[in-house]
Amino acid sequence: MRVFRRRLMEWFDEKARDLPWRRTRDPYRIWVSEIMLQQTRVAAVIPYYERFLERFPDVRALASAEESEVLALWSGLGYYSRARNLLRAARMIHESERFPRSYEELRALPGVGVYTAAAIASIAFGEPRAVVDGNVRRVLSRLSCGAEDPAGLAQRLLDRQRPGDFNQALMELGAEVCQPRSPRCDVCPVERYCQARKQGRQSEFPERRPRPPRQRLRLTLALVSRRGGILFVQENGFWNLPQLGGLTGFDKGREVGRFRHSILNRDYEVTVVEGKLGEAPAGSRNLRPQEWARLPLATLARKALAIWLRKAGPETH
Repeated sequence: MRVFRRRLMEWFDEKARDLPWRRTRDPYRIWVSEIMLQQTRVAAVIPYYERFLERFPDVRALASAEESEVLALWSGLGYYSRARNLLRAARMIHESERFPRSYEELRALPGVGVYTAAAIASIAFGEPRAVVDGNVRRVLSRLSCGAEDPAGLAQRLLDRQRPGDFNQALMELGAEVCQPRSPRCDVCPVERYCQARKQGRQSEFPERRPRPPRQRLRLTLALVSRRGGILFVQENGFWNLPQLGGLTGFDKGREVGRFRHSILNRDYEVTVVEGKLGEAPAGSRNLRPQEWARLPLATLARKALAIWLRKAGPETH
């Protein structure tokens, strides 16, 4: 076990990706990164993380923000309940005048589950808590060839001198080497300890849950120019172009373009049409281009506007 830890940590120290949240032990910044990384790829998170911290460099700055501003910076990252919970938690932390320093205290924050609390506690505070995300579960399932529970094995293997680095090393190994379909066993630093490798059963672990069937849907967005702006309606805190089916008295004009958009297991084919509208729906707003950047626009709206602006030319910007 000691040699296993040493080999893994030597590999991590040499091969770990240079990620912005690995350059700090600031619990606030680590917390933000862990929330953003939930169900989201690392490459997608990095630009959002950097922009978010530039605007909200600490808990106090985030706690004093309006939800609309937080959502605007989060727009496009998806799973928006994460952003709302982050804001709620920041206000709780600011009110208590101290950042939670233990796993149990972190678990009390909105949006912080078992994995996230263990990750923050181990990385920021050195608490000996093992983490088990999808990557770690796959690594440990292969390591024991399914003979041990991954959570128990993770805690038993944990390097108690460097728990945060050890947790990140296992996650890194799963992301970069011990991949789901094509594990790179030839470059694995701990290959000799892998029982699945010895038995040629790497592809069996972990068992994959059946995915829900994908839904293919169509919708049409209406692009209505009014008084120097574009008509938007609000949906769940975001501003979106109205759907054609929800408008009364819409005089349809030319088709602007089409695009595809996927959310979870739903694939949308979206058509964007220009037109005129007599009476605007209740709660709608005309938003001018200078407002689009600072308000939370839905991803569908951003994609539709990008097509429209490309076709309309620079005079509309």
